[in-house]
Amino acid sequence: MVNEFEIKKQICDIGKRIYNRGMVANNDGNISVKISDNEFLCTPTGVSKGFMTPEYICKVDAEGKVIQANPGFKPSSEIKMHMRVYKERPDVKSVVHAHPMYATAFAIAGIPLTQPIMPEAVIALGCVPIAKYGTPSTNEIPDAVSEYVQYFDAVLLENHGALTFSDSLLAAYNKMESVEFYAQLLYLSRQLGGPKELSDAQVQRLYEIRRQFGMTGKHPANLCPNNKEGKPSCHNCGSCGGKGDCATSGATEDLIKNITSKVIKELGL
Repeated sequence: MVNEFEIKKQICDIGKRIYNRGMVANNDGNISVKISDNEFLCTPTGVSKGFMTPEYICKVDAEGKVIQANPGFKPSSEIKMHMRVYKERPDVKSVVHAHPMYATAFAIAGIPLTQPIMPEAVIALGCVPIAKYGTPSTNEIPDAVSEYVQYFDAVLLENHGALTFSDSLLAAYNKMESVEFYAQLLYLSRQLGGPKELSDAQVQRLYEIRRQFGMTGKHPANLCPNNKEGKPSCHNCGSCGGKGDCATSGATEDLIKNITSKVIKELGL
């Protein structure tokens, strides 16, 4: 049986970690945990994630509507983004949204995290694409994130922040840490003349190690069509940035046609 109070305490603990690591400022960020098919615990709007206690935490249904909330507290307006992830990824049990400094800087600069620079990032994350900008609290962000949910466990949000999700609260938070550490290393190595990237053969070996570990979640090691065909992976093709072509080329025919039409339009053909 789910102990809701313990989960609320865990959410507060993760909130403190995010706040103490400088991944959020003021009242930024939000966290949610799935406790049943139609029940989710989530952080409230307008409070610092570093100073929450269990009575702050709200409960909502799969539509984001309040099931229970103490007086003075209501769910974050960005709960729509969380609900979209849960709807499209039944394996996901927790979603974390934050504004980590370096990862958000890459999101603002429009640079996806696709360079293979360290084994841990390649194995744990694969690529981290950028979902196009959407107005907070609207369906624009869920719609943008939806393009990548089936292919990745971490997404940068253009001019906004980062979103990570996994099969447990701790795993979702750890992915956020990994994204920020990856972004920080990439930024610093660029200041030193540019990173020395792992070769495609080295990346493929790391992908194989991930498969051998039986790691859960979505990852280019399992999903990238290029990788399956023995071609350069997402890390090297660089197409995970704005359109998600590499990640989505294994999707439906209609989606492929849609992406193709967008490219033709942009090229003015």
